[in-house]
Amino acid sequence: MGSMGFIVVRTAVVLWASPWTLVGLALGLIGVLTGGSARRGPGIVEFHGGAVRWLLLRLPAEPFAMTLGHTVLGLTEASLDIAQPHELVHVRQYERWGPLFIPAYLSCWFVLWLKGKDGYRDNPFEREAYDRHP
Repeated sequence: MGSMGFIVVRTAVVLWASPWTLVGLALGLIGVLTGGSARRGPGIVEFHGGAVRWLLLRLPAEPFAMTLGHTVLGLTEASLDIAQPHELVHVRQYERWGPLFIPAYLSCWFVLWLKGKDGYRDNPFEREAYDRHP
């Protein structure tokens, strides 16, 4: 594939994931406005602190970081450093699943929960990320 083909495909992938990226950017902006910070990562924008930290501490799994499209929300800058390889796997999943990623992830969580399994650790999306970057 030539460089023009790569650009077209890359643009399509970014647009496919963009609905959740926009949610992540909005939450990240709220985080920055409430004392948090932002930085650029490899093909992503990362946010930590402020309202982002407050939000993550209230999620059921209390993650160090969470991916929304091409944005990653983290408790602290250090947690973003630690979690980045794992979260980049989720970015690629968003690029494959686009706006369907969150419904698919939560559906897996729910089905696993109904079966008495761990909706996070047994989730195939998390297993892929942990298999690639424990």
